[in-house]
Amino acid sequence: MATVELLFSALPEHVRTARLVAAAVARRAGVDEAVLDEVRLAVGEACTRAVSLHQSNDVTAPVKVVLIEDEKKFSIEVGDEAPHAVSGPVPGARTGEEAGSEESGAEEEDEMGLAVISGLVDDVEVSAGEVGGLIRMSWPTTPASVLP
Repeated sequence: MATVELLFSALPEHVRTARLVAAAVARRAGVDEAVLDEVRLAVGEACTRAVSLHQSNDVTAPVKVVLIEDEKKFSIEVGDEAPHAVSGPVPGARTGEEAGSEESGAEEEDEMGLAVISGLVDDVEVSAGEVGGLIRMSWPTTPASVLP
């Protein structure tokens, strides 16, 4: 099992680099060429979401992308360290009219990004808590052909 870990500052210009690295590692892992565009798009959406969450919550920690090559599948984990909504009131969170349309717009954008990822990836898991979130995506791989 091979693993590549990528940490980058939560800046939009680094998302492109994460997409390129993910596509290169996916290709090397044996992900079908026809699926590589989906890998790039899904990683782009997940990283853009993480960058947005870090910026809107003033999180200075880097966004973390882990690329995992297993025998039969290729997985990508995109992690953020932004606080996510949990049941009950969150200390310091704005409520009601204070939050206004700015927050609902951010929530809609977040949900749209997750919907795009779900549409691109058959095997996706999203988890979130008070100290960050994780999007785990995986694709099947084809074993490299063995030359005689």
